[in-house]
Amino acid sequence: MTTHPGLVILHPPFGLVLRAGALTLRPLADADLPEYAALLRRPIFEDPESPAMFWWYQEQPEVRVRNALSFQWRLRSGISPEEWTLPLGTWAGGRLIGCQDLSAVRFAERRTVTSGSWLTLDAHGKGYGTLMRQAMLVLAFDHLGARRAESSAAVGNDASFGVSRACGYAEDGTRMSTLPGRVVLEQRFLVTPETFRRPSAPVQVEGVTDQLRVMLGA
Repeated sequence: MTTHPGLVILHPPFGLVLRAGALTLRPLADADLPEYAALLRRPIFEDPESPAMFWWYQEQPEVRVRNALSFQWRLRSGISPEEWTLPLGTWAGGRLIGCQDLSAVRFAERRTVTSGSWLTLDAHGKGYGTLMRQAMLVLAFDHLGARRAESSAAVGNDASFGVSRACGYAEDGTRMSTLPGRVVLEQRFLVTPETFRRPSAPVQVEGVTDQLRVMLGA
């Protein structure tokens, strides 16, 4: 899908596109939301009792979809240099398979980003989780000027731990989760430009304009 040029002027994140190997990452537009909603109705976790279970996924599918759509619209309206989240949909072969979010608070001063991601179950085990995280880190480090990228995952979420380590993250202590739902112990991770393990596939980044930098404090 090509976003109307007028919308890119009005909302610069819509012009952002990352390409890495078979993957394309870009912010979700309204035209993507039916496909996004259909994806949210499909399985993400093999084990419904997994410690990796997202709190928002525990709702019934239709409630999950309504909440997710509200979340997407809220993120767009909430972007400012003080706090922002870029929700990047991830496509493989033209098919939406998950999301990779990039967030920051007071980015201009802290130069620190955090991230979250998920893939639909049938996209697991193909290396996509690592590649989409690496593409996000190329954007953060090389194009926005981040100096730290932090992440966390529930203890027992071996798949997420594996992705973090494959990208060069090191363990950075533990904490109790602060998100809604069940409180679990989380392992924190940290990666910097110096420790980042880059993908073998080149990452192409388009749409990092002066207008986008102003919005993000970059």
